[in-house]
Amino acid sequence: MSFGDIRVAERADWLIERVATAGTLVLRKLGETRAGEKSVHRFLSSPYVSVERIVETLAARTALQCTGRRILAIQDTSEINFAGRDKKRRGFGPAGDGKTPGFFIHPVIAIDVESEAVVGLVDAEIWTRAAGRVTSRRSRAIEDKESARWLSGCQAAASVLSDAAEVTMVADRESDIYLLFARKPERLNLIVRAGQDRSLADEGLLSMALAGAQPLRSSVVRVAPRGPGDKGREAIVELRAGTVRLVRPATVRKSEAPEDVELTLVEAREVNTPPGKTPLLWRLLTTHSVTCAAEAENIVQLYRLRWRIEQVFRALKSDGLALDDSQVIDAERMFNLTAIALAGAIRTIQLVDARDGGPRPASDVIDANFTVALERLSKKLEGKTLRQKNPHPLGSLAFVAWIAARLGGWNCYYKPPGPKTMRDGWNRLAATLEGYALATQHENPGIP
Repeated sequence: MSFGDIRVAERADWLIERVATAGTLVLRKLGETRAGEKSVHRFLSSPYVSVERIVETLAARTALQCTGRRILAIQDTSEINFAGRDKKRRGFGPAGDGKTPGFFIHPVIAIDVESEAVVGLVDAEIWTRAAGRVTSRRSRAIEDKESARWLSGCQAAASVLSDAAEVTMVADRESDIYLLFARKPERLNLIVRAGQDRSLADEGLLSMALAGAQPLRSSVVRVAPRGPGDKGREAIVELRAGTVRLVRPATVRKSEAPEDVELTLVEAREVNTPPGKTPLLWRLLTTHSVTCAAEAENIVQLYRLRWRIEQVFRALKSDGLALDDSQVIDAERMFNLTAIALAGAIRTIQLVDARDGGPRPASDVIDANFTVALERLSKKLEGKTLRQKNPHPLGSLAFVAWIAARLGGWNCYYKPPGPKTMRDGWNRLAATLEGYALATQHENPGIP
């Protein structure tokens, strides 16, 4: 990593790996020994370390992996609230409730359109709010509002992913900001779920824009789980699409944006909703051209992948690394740890992605010099039945994920291994490979 000190760079790489393998943010467990724990503390407090430097380096790695690929840049915001765990916290302003200390995370992650896999981190903002009253939102420029993060996320995605074949930013209703559409980078497309019933240039309202349009076709949309115990469901939706011109809101100055912006509106409205379920209704504003049913369906399916960032948040918090339970009390050090934790959470999701196969090489997450060790380990873990054989090609990330799943306790039957199984298995795999590296360091000097 480009931290200005090679020792700090090496420690950063080590710490990201430890977070991913140990599945924890407890500094004592990450360090393993007292000396290791002190080393983690020194890293988080180093003047060479900052959220910006960590994110910049992780984004550079993501950019290389996205070259020539069709990419979705998905952004969203999550809150860390220290309710019941706020004693001795320093430097934290109020969280979303306006009282309890906490902070906010706004990452942008890259998703491969073809495989739907999480590629890596593109950008992230981490901040805490100032205590006390702030001036009226309407009297502040967009640059002075928290909502500016949506615009800066678009700018970062366009810059970082400049070598991708195509980049589309996907975001939920909170990002429905007129200036987002008016100021989007030239090479970036948008798919934003409408959060406001905006006025149109023809004096109508957005909600009625497609009221008289005939459905293009019916389509099946996979609805993501809404919480623990919810397995998600499939919804049958009718698709409609048309061009709309949004009028500049009265709260936006003439000098800030044009009088109107032309976009495509794609509507997915559920029919025959199962009893007890809320009907799905997505109104999606996009800069992509939609001229047929297939293109409308593609927009809906791309937006559906927004749930991938929710998976990252779950892996970061209660269902995974438990960031909200961290005992780090200082805000600056917590923000650095959070940036590292984002990388660890993404690594866990990547392993879960790989369990069912895919084209990604193992070198995306593990050194190529471990190929022989992985091949031997795979054979050792295979059982007698066909289902207990590693079905993936050597050198693929899926091959490594199968090994991690087996080490985590998966028996190759019943349901696929989940994040916790994959994380436990990755922890054991990392320890095994570390032992292999020590035992063969004279024979294989290329192994770190």
